[in-house]
Amino acid sequence: MIGGGQGAYIGNIHRLASRLDGAWQLVAGAFDVDPQRGRDFALAEGLDPARSYGSYQDLIAGETGREGRVDAVAICTPNFTHYPIAKALIEAGFDVICEKPLTATLADAVALAALARDSGRFVGVTYTYSGYPMVHEARVRVARGEIGAIRTVQVEYPLEWMATAIEQKGNAQAAWRTDPTKNGRGGSIGDIGTHAYHLAGFVTGLTLQSLTADLATFVPGRALDDNAHVMMRYQGGARGLLWSSQVALGNSNGVRLRVFGETGALSWFQEQPNELILAPLDGRVQIIKRGADDLSEDAKLRIRTPAGHPEGYLEAFANLYAGFAEAIRARAEGRAPSALGQNLPLAHDGLKGVAFVEAVVNSHEAADQPWITPVAV
Repeated sequence: MIGGGQGAYIGNIHRLASRLDGAWQLVAGAFDVDPQRGRDFALAEGLDPARSYGSYQDLIAGETGREGRVDAVAICTPNFTHYPIAKALIEAGFDVICEKPLTATLADAVALAALARDSGRFVGVTYTYSGYPMVHEARVRVARGEIGAIRTVQVEYPLEWMATAIEQKGNAQAAWRTDPTKNGRGGSIGDIGTHAYHLAGFVTGLTLQSLTADLATFVPGRALDDNAHVMMRYQGGARGLLWSSQVALGNSNGVRLRVFGETGALSWFQEQPNELILAPLDGRVQIIKRGADDLSEDAKLRIRTPAGHPEGYLEAFANLYAGFAEAIRARAEGRAPSALGQNLPLAHDGLKGVAFVEAVVNSHEAADQPWITPVAV
């Protein structure tokens, strides 16, 4: 692991998720920009001191050629560091698991996706919400045509944690997320809007054609947007609306997706993740629960506990790690991955997320608010 050390929220999530199914073991890392603090953290985690490194360059040098070297490296650092770290790892022959967005700039995302493709290295991107069983169930039902041709998609990701200028009061997580040199051009749209965009595309299978966007910065002195509204046009005629906000009071993690088709609608809410709501054109609204016998195999293989025993965010994250492990193992064994190792968020999905953010910001900044076609949609 690179980054994700003491006090880093996402690093602990990666560690917990990777361990849940026993498919991964954390054996090496460079956990902090302060080498000694990183080594202290590694020791507290029970790692071999010889595999506690001061920098990602040291990790690459120390693991290259080592017997039993690491199979993959998780990048849990701020956005602006993703590209140089991932590039160096891929060029050294390592597989990568990277936090989203893939990079801070579109040029870097294009280059990294090409490098991943040409090298044959595995690059997984942690779009967490595509790990939920009921999200996979929604994807399967859309693909089966259960709601008919899609007409409209509404996806939102509202948060309240940055409703005040906490970045000016010592909150390190907020500080880099509001710094354009570290987070990229998009604020809320880059940090959480990319999750919403990926979720909508993952479930519907739709390809974005163009968009128009309105960004706002409500907290005085903040350099990046903290609220975004995006109207989207998909290939084939479907329309979409996306809202991301870091200043929406009363919302802890309100990811919500609604897909409306000609013959039905599906709705999923992250804070009630074990339920999927189906509203058919001619029939009663149905609540489809995780653990039901008639769920798709795609959903079932991502469920660990019996019906009525809730599963949530950590389990969804763990499903990504289980899928990444299966994909890497299958490649090593020269076989096709099982269903668990398919439909994973990979480097090209990361590129599409960065291209989306770039198009959103370009649309907002354009004087005539044109419809913008993202690169690599």
